[in-house]
Amino acid sequence: MRVTPLVRAGLIAGLVVAGLVFPIAAIAGLGARKGSDALENMSAQLTVVPPAQTTYVYANDGKTLLTMFYEEHRKPTKLADMSPYMAQAIVAAEDTRFYQHHGVDPKGVVRAFVANQQAGGVSQGASTLTMQYVRMALRDGAKTPREALAATEQTTARKLREMRLAIELEKQVSKQEILERYLNSAYFGHRAYGIFSASQIFFSTTPKNLTLTQAATLAGLVKAPSAYDPASRDRTAATERRNYVIDQMLKMGTITAAQATAAKKSPIDLKLTTPPNDCVSMGRGHNNWGFFCDYLRTWWQEQPAFGANPMEREENLRRGGYRIVTTLDPRIQASALKHVLNKEQRRSTYAHGEVVIQPGTGRIVAMAVNRKYSLDQRHNGEHSDPAKRRAGLKGNYPNTVNPLLGGGDMAGYQAGSTFKIFTLLTALSRGLPLSTTINAPQKYVSKYITTPGRATCGKHWCPQNASKSMSGPQTMWSGFGKSVNTYWVQMEERVGARNAVRMAERLGLKWRTDVDRTLASPAHANDWGAFTLGVSDVTPIEMANVFATVAAEGKYCEPIPVRLIDDRDGATVMYEGRKVAMPRCHQAVSIAVARAATDAARCVTGYGAARGSCGGWQTSPMVYGTMRRPVAGKSGTTDSNRTAWFCGFTPQLAAAAFVADPDNPKHYVGAGRGTISKFTVAETLRDALEGQPKLTFAPPPDRLVHGGRTFHRQWRTFHRQSNR
Repeated sequence: MRVTPLVRAGLIAGLVVAGLVFPIAAIAGLGARKGSDALENMSAQLTVVPPAQTTYVYANDGKTLLTMFYEEHRKPTKLADMSPYMAQAIVAAEDTRFYQHHGVDPKGVVRAFVANQQAGGVSQGASTLTMQYVRMALRDGAKTPREALAATEQTTARKLREMRLAIELEKQVSKQEILERYLNSAYFGHRAYGIFSASQIFFSTTPKNLTLTQAATLAGLVKAPSAYDPASRDRTAATERRNYVIDQMLKMGTITAAQATAAKKSPIDLKLTTPPNDCVSMGRGHNNWGFFCDYLRTWWQEQPAFGANPMEREENLRRGGYRIVTTLDPRIQASALKHVLNKEQRRSTYAHGEVVIQPGTGRIVAMAVNRKYSLDQRHNGEHSDPAKRRAGLKGNYPNTVNPLLGGGDMAGYQAGSTFKIFTLLTALSRGLPLSTTINAPQKYVSKYITTPGRATCGKHWCPQNASKSMSGPQTMWSGFGKSVNTYWVQMEERVGARNAVRMAERLGLKWRTDVDRTLASPAHANDWGAFTLGVSDVTPIEMANVFATVAAEGKYCEPIPVRLIDDRDGATVMYEGRKVAMPRCHQAVSIAVARAATDAARCVTGYGAARGSCGGWQTSPMVYGTMRRPVAGKSGTTDSNRTAWFCGFTPQLAAAAFVADPDNPKHYVGAGRGTISKFTVAETLRDALEGQPKLTFAPPPDRLVHGGRTFHRQWRTFHRQSNR
């Protein structure tokens, strides 16, 4: 018999297929021999290496989607949760003999070999669905670029390894399982990996609800997502490919002729969706969630539970398929944003922001600021710093991604007299009672050596009060309620500035500038006289949490943006035996000290102290006037009104708001903005607590109200010496 080229090609293909019955021999014959152990290890990888999955981030209700993080948008879906048309369509499109072969289709190999010989190149493939899945699994499981290349390179050795693994896989896994894995791994274009994301991106639906026409369209994309893209201007290729899939389904008998005819007459009706990814692509109308999202991402990068370093943790966030239920309360967030924008609009050079935290847990329920979270600064206003404006730089308003509320690398803002809380807590912790009386002159010559930029009396720092009406004898109640500078500087001298600094550190403050780090160091802290007047930079998150600690009767909890984190398998993420999302709390100051500090802070808001006199007036009476429920807090402005703050708290919630120019600290906000933060906090807390019980504060114990006999004896001596 004469052996024609076609017959010869068939014989060669047959020999290759015969060799695949004994895979090691086939591979050896091609000079690409692999040991059986290596093949078994490779086979094991197919079942244990999970593909990248999308991480979903929700609000505190576990239902409201905030955003997603992904490199490959993918969410695993069970075959039972897919339309039956989808499984039928993908088999028709890619491997009509899927249910007849055992991983490798000998007929397909012969057919492809002959076609390729006739074409003089690769015109037809022989990959079964199982082989394609093997290739995707090896690609997704690659740990290096070289491994990824080896999984997809066009070589005979790679093809034979793929065939061998496909045969091994079908011995271990059912056809239905392979089909499910395939549909969850395939790429459909438009960054859609897997059938869940493809259904969402192309048709804004779920795999369960895909119609015959939709399923056939998606199945047709796998072969060449760009060539058959139905979202292109010309849908001819996409339509022809879809119709081919429908014809194949008809040939296989999975649909009727009537179904095929109707489906082919239907146009490709797309409902394109772009799923949010990262913090810059929140849903329409919810851009303000971006600043909270940014804090979440920063927090995540600091957690050892998610990787050995920030880069690895970021990668796991984008590939790990976590379900994150955050602490963000959309209702309180909306209220905070409304009140922030009512006071200072987005196009203002001044940033006005607010953070709300739950005492006793540290959970951040709202982060609002009068900015849009966006990288697009093309239409931003001019810079408020004259030097940078001359250099042509734009300001960070209305669009910015700077962490204006905390959690990033920004130092923050000077918080003014809100820092008197640290001196108050230090004094109470050292046993001084609320009734401690000190004469507070309008101007005081302190023991501290002057520092650059501070008022001087010779070589000494000489602070003074904002008003002459503050002069005279004051207690902690009146001194705090009226914010009497010369009272608290004298108190700081007596308890030691270093102890007030250490108290601030105990309550979570970090020193982010070289100046602050130097002054807070052991060598200099006791000379930092201006500390009690709030000259250090601090973030709104930190200050909200300081007052949340006082509200929680001294229990400090790290600020935390999450309530629950589950991994891709639905298991709660643990680290060192505890839930990663669990509040991290400890008693920072005693209950008695916190109750006493609260009693003084009640004087500020107009609510009034439980155990003493507030001295007839206070700095922020509008807070209680607005809320009409038990509330305490502290206002704060810095030199020449650079910033204006208010920190307020109830037993249920604490909040801190500020006004400042983050681009130019010397751009003073002025006295006219001094009350903005007070109203913002009061109105936000009022709205957030509407319908909730009006819980009261527990009064302080007697020993921290008037002190005991021993204290009075010590205090008389101390007071006499201090006034010499």
